[in-house]
Amino acid sequence: MNKMTISAVVLAAGLCAGLGTAEASSLVAKVDLSKQTMTVTENGFTRYQWKVSTARKGYNTPVGSYGAQSLDMNHRSRKYHNSPMPYSVFFKGGYAVHGTYEVRRLGQPASHGCVRLHPENAATFYSLVKSVGLSNTRIVISQ
Repeated sequence: MNKMTISAVVLAAGLCAGLGTAEASSLVAKVDLSKQTMTVTENGFTRYQWKVSTARKGYNTPVGSYGAQSLDMNHRSRKYHNSPMPYSVFFKGGYAVHGTYEVRRLGQPASHGCVRLHPENAATFYSLVKSVGLSNTRIVISQ
């Protein structure tokens, strides 16, 4: 066998074994309310850890495991004075992971319940979710 034939046999064997086929990525964003951090893993490997701001006193960030429901790059809150929510990844009704321009408050509770990120980090997370798909993204929020 020549090199071309060997390469073709190896490629065919890999395709039959499921190698070389696109497999869906799994994206998980773990939000720790006590630490005010979000750790993003893709296929089990930690990619990022960022400071966040979650619900301040009198408000609630829902605890649990949620699938990503929708994306909106330039969302504005209808409930809170048309406030900008750039790079929104909605996970439960009106709750989202999104960017904030109040970056000085990251690392402490400050929101009405959403998970706020630095705008650059929100853009990165938004792109990752868009890349792997809503159905392959989980947002897990714990105390």
